[in-house]
Amino acid sequence: MTRTFLRARRPEHKQQRREAILAAARELAAASGVRNVSLGAVAEAVGLAKSNVVRYFGTREEIYLVLTVEEYRSWAEAVTGRLRTARDMDDVVAALAETIVERPLLCDLLSHSSVSLEHNVSVEAARTYKLGVVTMIGELGVQVARASHLTEAEGRELVGAAAGTAGLLYPAANPPRVLAEVYAQEPELARHCPQLLPTLRRFLAALAAGLPTLRPPAG
Repeated sequence: MTRTFLRARRPEHKQQRREAILAAARELAAASGVRNVSLGAVAEAVGLAKSNVVRYFGTREEIYLVLTVEEYRSWAEAVTGRLRTARDMDDVVAALAETIVERPLLCDLLSHSSVSLEHNVSVEAARTYKLGVVTMIGELGVQVARASHLTEAEGRELVGAAAGTAGLLYPAANPPRVLAEVYAQEPELARHCPQLLPTLRRFLAALAAGLPTLRPPAG
């Protein structure tokens, strides 16, 4: 739905407009995928000229980096809740994998982050994004360590692997229309299309089991 705004003058009005831009970008990405959303489409959806949108976010990519941090935060909160009742490593892996798969927008954003979203942005936008993500991965890593046999460094590695692998698997597990037609016609090829959740859980379980074996000898 297109929105129409008067000129934002007060700080709270500017914040409302910023949130409206983010909401429009989120809605468009959920409907058609991150890669298919242009800055012009966001501007039209929010009822602004592109020149006004860039007063708040320098580029389309900066909008989606902010949304990536927001989605990371939502994921971190969900994982934190699940880890409170985790009894073993299987529960930890399930908490990481299931909560990220429940967030297709985050998976989509992760699949584009290093390929396109981290390009065409200002130094300040990139710094804010990286600090936000690294901080949340670090905090989750500590919680993973507390709920398992892993060290904090290993916990951070497992959390980072969950995010990175979800971003890698997501486009393969959600093929474009033409490839989906190929899979429908060729069952043998379809067998090679990964299922996101079971593949991610298997990978994280293997990594969690293997990390302690790579520790340097004590003493």
